Amino acid sequence: MIENRIGRRIHHYRKENSLTIREFAELSGISTALVSQLERGIGNPSLSVLKLICKTLGIPLSALFIEEIDNASLIRRRAEHERIHNPNEKNAVYFNLTPGPLKSNVELLMMVLGPNRETNHGFSQHFEEEIAFLLEGEADLVFEEEEFRLEPGDAVRILPSRKHKLRNRSGKLVRVLFIKSRSNY
Repeated sequence: MIENRIGRRIHHYRKENSLTIREFAELSGISTALVSQLERGIGNPSLSVLKLICKTLGIPLSALFIEEIDNASLIRRRAEHERIHNPNEKNAVYFNLTPGPLKSNVELLMMVLGPNRETNHGFSQHFEEEIAFLLEGEADLVFEEEEFRLEPGDAVRILPSRKHKLRNRSGKLVRVLFIKSRSNY
């Protein structure tokens, strides 16, 4: 039960830092009665209280739920690769390879680009940073005014808002691994 886990974390933090319930309450900005209830596993904190507790403990909000995650769920098998539909990309197929049941700060994607195709007619532009690693085939990375030939093993860092696309001029498939940063949740 999450209430018990929160209470255990608060109690452990207080003991490690030699704090009384009142001192922890003052530090976190929540009532002494609620801290006491949480430690006994009977409190029902709101989201804003959880955020205050996490700020005091120095942990992200998601850390309150991580203990329930089974290690096996942190592995994504090849057969479980999730195909992503992107209506702006008619010629490329993307697969989400990011394992785990919780959102992550990074996303791992694989793109398969067909022969004699490019990722889209215009340019892609993201608010996130991404790194592309060419796994298979040869492709041209096109920034608005410049074009660069990429071969297997080449990596490129694509900065946020940088307009770009990939072009496959060969008769073979191109596979690209993308690591994308994500907004904090």
